[in-house]
Amino acid sequence: MKKTKLGNTDIYVTPIGLGVLTIGNTQLDLPLEEGAEVVKYAYEKGIRLFDTAQYYETYPYMREAFRDIDLSLDNPDRPIIASKSLDHSYEEMEAAIHECLDALGIDRIDIFKMHEVRQEPDWSDRAGAWQCLIDYREKGIVGAIGVSTHHVDITEMMADVPECDIVFPLINYAGLGIRKGAGPGTAEEMEAAIRKCLDAGKGVFAMKAFGGGNLTGTYMKSLNYVRDLGCHSIIIGMGKKAEVDDIVRYAEGELPDDYQPETRDKIIHIDQGDCEACGACLSRCPNKAIFWNEKGLADVNYDICLTCGYCAPVCPVRAIIMW
Repeated sequence: MKKTKLGNTDIYVTPIGLGVLTIGNTQLDLPLEEGAEVVKYAYEKGIRLFDTAQYYETYPYMREAFRDIDLSLDNPDRPIIASKSLDHSYEEMEAAIHECLDALGIDRIDIFKMHEVRQEPDWSDRAGAWQCLIDYREKGIVGAIGVSTHHVDITEMMADVPECDIVFPLINYAGLGIRKGAGPGTAEEMEAAIRKCLDAGKGVFAMKAFGGGNLTGTYMKSLNYVRDLGCHSIIIGMGKKAEVDDIVRYAEGELPDDYQPETRDKIIHIDQGDCEACGACLSRCPNKAIFWNEKGLADVNYDICLTCGYCAPVCPVRAIIMW
């Protein structure tokens, strides 16, 4: 699979990356060997960018998957590993970096980001964590630094932050999960922010092209839309080898324009780690299939859920996913 230079960095990535979140305990919760086999299979099929996070608790899968692969800088065909942390302080971010290195059995990581940066004052409140990333890049322990975000305003701002190498924004043609300030943003607004980052030389890889699985029914349209924005890579969450096969065929131009994966078995899930109990999905559900569970969070009654997907667009934190 052809590689592309990631902005102004010296890192080269494939046009598709694997989002390791899907195999972890907040989603498919695959056994270690099974999940590691998916990661290893993606590498064997040519994928060379793997995105994870401290919050995902998926480092063991990656260590197992890559245990027989040379992860040193001398190997030009090594997997490029990106991780991130939600932490705010210098000390917390420092601990998160070392946790990642220790868990993966490496002494350097290619990319480390601040995870899910929101509108002000979140960016300012995390100044300590950002300084830690800058320092660890200078030490050579982290190759490139940046942010992941669902916010138009943060994506746009990063274009003007000289220390930022990488931006990992949420983008899909339907605008699912895009935020701007305290409210929703549009796909068109995020497009403009992404182009500003690309023009500034930032490395950009995109998340949620399928809107958390809700747009899988428009497979080619979803992928083509993000690809045509010029993002260096698209991170796709995959938990099955068949899904890896499909995305590799797409990247290599082997899928027909009318390709449609099987989606009849997909059902709605509400990620309990992301749900903020705002109630928007309860109000939108036409069949009253969403309810408050014992944790005070939104959940789904599958006996009456229509799998219509009407709930997903109103979720402000894209906690509603489909697999």
